[in-house]
Amino acid sequence: MLNRCYGSFVLLTCFHFAAHAQTPGPLPGFYTSYQYTAYTVYDTTSPDEPTQVRGVGGTLTLRPDGTYEKHLSIVAPSGPHYFNQAGRFTLTSDSIRFTFTDLKGTDVQRGTFKFDPASKHLTITILGYPTGNKGVYELVAAAPKARPVPTASSAKPGKKRRR
Repeated sequence: MLNRCYGSFVLLTCFHFAAHAQTPGPLPGFYTSYQYTAYTVYDTTSPDEPTQVRGVGGTLTLRPDGTYEKHLSIVAPSGPHYFNQAGRFTLTSDSIRFTFTDLKGTDVQRGTFKFDPASKHLTITILGYPTGNKGVYELVAAAPKARPVPTASSAKPGKKRRR
């Protein structure tokens, strides 16, 4: 079952699609870093229920300039698997398209997304092969990193520092 899951994952991340998309105006709170919380594989070629992949972690950063970075990790009994990608994304209505270059050349992943601004929850569904297969990623906006509070200088006023 684990091999089926990873085989489907590879299909989901390597299948080529062609599409033209436009990036809409800014969505409040949409462009940020997200943490992966779940990944489910739907394989229509198998009679099994959808596979809820365990050990999912990592981040997806979506920037207003249309660039993204994906750092997905899946910890399996055989050890961790890391999937890193950087490229461009475009949005049209509820559609999302990721374009990136890897060792095999330029590739495109296409799917849909749902974003809930109130909960900062993002669901991305990536279409797979054969038609009907898909991967569904659940993400939540990462808490902003706390910035250190500036502290007063330890130098005494009126004294010059030695160099």
